[in-house]
Parts: sequence; structure tokens; C-alpha cells
Amino acid sequence: MEKIRVLVTMPNGVTKNSFIPPYLAEKMEKEWDVRWNPLDRNYTPEELGAEIKDAQICITGWGNAKFTEEVLKDAPCLKVIAHTGGTVATLVDESVYQKGITVLSGNELYAQSVGEGVICYMLAALRDIPKFSNMVQKEGWTKPGWYNEGLLGQKVGLVGFGAVARYTAEMLKAFHVDLLICSGHLSDEEAAKYGGRKATIEEIFATCKVVSLHMAATPKTFHQVNKELLSTLQDGALLVNTARGSVIDEEALAEALRENRFKAILDVYEKEPLPAESPLRGMENAILIPHMGGPTVDRRPFVTAALMEEAPKALAGEASFLEITWETAQHMTH
Repeated sequence: MEKIRVLVTMPNGVTKNSFIPPYLAEKMEKEWDVRWNPLDRNYTPEELGAEIKDAQICITGWGNAKFTEEVLKDAPCLKVIAHTGGTVATLVDESVYQKGITVLSGNELYAQSVGEGVICYMLAALRDIPKFSNMVQKEGWTKPGWYNEGLLGQKVGLVGFGAVARYTAEMLKAFHVDLLICSGHLSDEEAAKYGGRKATIEEIFATCKVVSLHMAATPKTFHQVNKELLSTLQDGALLVNTARGSVIDEEALAEALRENRFKAILDVYEKEPLPAESPLRGMENAILIPHMGGPTVDRRPFVTAALMEEAPKALAGEASFLEITWETAQHMTH
């Protein structure tokens, strides 16, 4: 039987090796007719159009040129684009779907890993792990009257309810939290399945011990977390942001943190890397992470393996849990 023709566009380098280690490359070579990108950079749109002509499946990575009508004009065989990244917002346009090409990505698997990261951040901040670790590193120890908190039984609010928030909610069940969810597309019944109930963003900020942000970056969510909303956080609350930096007014957040009423653990910022002059730096009640809440590196081969399993199914017209519809793609963050 003729092997499936596959083009892997990921350029040579550390990132490709982390997604496609030797054992997966060998598996691809054995099962498929594979053509690799021999360059140390991504293809240009013109190069991609030339290379894609005979491929049935295209496996892509971060920074890949966008699949447009022009790129796809001479690619009648292409039926599946399997993206090792999560969002496909910058990878495909509507012409891909109009041509009947199925788009897959690692978004669902990544979301699970990010959800794990959210739980990690909550626990680290509530237990004050960075502070106590620094004490011991500097040859100190705890003093009488020290205090920390846990996640068990807390009132937690999730603002936004995409894939990451869904996995976070599922994991939170183990901590028996009182869960509130702010989402315009979530039904009361669906919220109950996750052990929570629907609430407004105002109620969440005013009543929850832990507030975790999960909104996409859109004009509507730009600086949605503003001075007024931050002022309603209860004393001792924790604000977690693994969404996008633009959803918070950082100047207002810095001003609110100076009052030392609540803590924040931030993984994303309006400008990245975080500028040296940022007022967020040096605050004892702010834990700053350099955008590492995404999927851990060790999960990358698992994503590639899942795409290798699902792409042939999609080529055969079967449904896939990794499929990204055009409707979903339009709402993904760039």
C-alpha cells in the first residue's frame, strides 16, 4: 500500500528536536513517506507553497508561514494540517477550511498542562513557597508566628472558560473548592458538571479568595481588570494571570499591590520580556514568572505522537479530538 505523503515544515534546531526526538522521527520514516525541511529556518510563504504541492499531511511548528489561498493554490492533495503548537490563529485563514482541509493542533493537550501550571501557581503563592525558600537559601529559618495558606476548601473564581479553565476546574475538584465561573457561553448545567456555578466577574473579584484569569486577548478584554475591579478584591486574596498580559491594567495593578492588601502571581505581561523599569518588579506580594505557564517541555513529544495518531484518521475522514474548527480558530489568541 502506498505510504501517506507527509511534509514536516519545522526547521532544524533545538525546538524541532524537542518535538520530534529520534524515536518519533524513526517512526515517521517507517510509517510515512516523509519530506523534511532541511533549513535552519521556517519556509517563506513561496517556499511553503512549492514544498506542499504533493503532500497529503503537513506537520507544522511555531513561526510557520500562514496557509493562505495563494500558498495552497497548487496543493490539491493536502487534506490535513497538523500543528504542533496550540493556537492556529496565525497559521490558517478561512481559505483552508473552504478547501476542505482539516486542521489539528496540540491545543487540547497543551491546555491540560497549562491547567496543571495554574494549580501549581495557586499552591506556590498561597503557601508562600518562594518566600520560605529564599529564607533558607539565605541561611535563615522561619520565625514564630509564621503563616501560610492552602487551596483546600477555598472560594475560587475562574474568569473565562476555555480549554485551560476547563482542565483547571476539573483539577480543582480534588481540593473541594467553592467554584465560581464567569463565562458568557457557559450554561448553568455545564458549570455544575465542573462542580461550580456561574457568576459575574464583579462577584468573583469581590468574594473569591483566589481569582484566576483565563480570557483571550480581545478588544473587549483589554484592561478589563482595571483599578475599579482590583479595588474590590478582598484583603488576603490571590490574583493569578496565565491568560494574556493585556487583560490587566498593569499600572493599576502595581498601584493596588502597593497597598499590600492582596497577592498576585503573574505569568504574562503587556510587554515581554518584562521591562526592567516595570513597577511590578521588587514587590514582595507579587510573584513574577517569565511566561512559563504554558505546557512543560517534556509534553512536546506527547503532542507530536498524538498528532501522528490523529492525522491519518483525519485524512480518512474520521473525527479527531484535536480538530480545530474555523469557528474555534477565529476565537483563538494570536
